[in-house]
This record gives sequence, C-alpha cells and structure tokens, in this order.
Amino acid sequence: MKIGKEYKNTMKEYQALLIIDSDKEQILKEVVASATESITRNEGKIIKEENWGKQRIAYPIEKKKDGIYYKFDFSIDPLKISELKQAYKLNPNILRVMITVK
Repeated sequence: MKIGKEYKNTMKEYQALLIIDSDKEQILKEVVASATESITRNEGKIIKEENWGKQRIAYPIEKKKDGIYYKFDFSIDPLKISELKQAYKLNPNILRVMITVK
C-alpha cells in the first residue's frame, strides 16, 4: 500500500464496541473518558456515543459473566487504528473491544 499525499488526512468512519468490566461501574465515566481521549489523541473525532448498559456476556471473560457495553461512532485516519486498539488492550478496565468500519 502506497502512503502518499492522496492517503494523508483520509478519515474513515468506524464503530467501536467496548465491553467494560461491570465491577467498575462506579468509575464508568472515567473509563469512557479514557477511551474517547484515546480517539482524540490519535486525531480522531467522536460522532456518537451510546451506553448499552450492563448485559450478560455470551461467554465468561476473565471469569466475568456481565459487562457494560459501550458503543462509539467515530472517524479517524485508518493508519491510527492499530494504535487505538493497542491503547484499549492496555486498559485493564476494558475486557474486550471490537472496531469495525461503518
């Protein structure tokens, strides 16, 4: 893949679904603020946020049966997605993340 002027500042729209540890409900705002800050730090723009609330996880993750589902719609340079995924993996309060092209 060529990286030239034609690819520079090309923003794509994505959706991120985060499963946040349900035991961390009292610090949910801080976890969400950290997640949005990761997007803006990588020159992205939040379009929409949705809290889907506490739900049962299909299979246990780290012995947790419930999680708080939070969805973001955002636009970001496709070259920054790997940095964003890495930032989410390093956050111990986020059990899983799925980022898809919108």
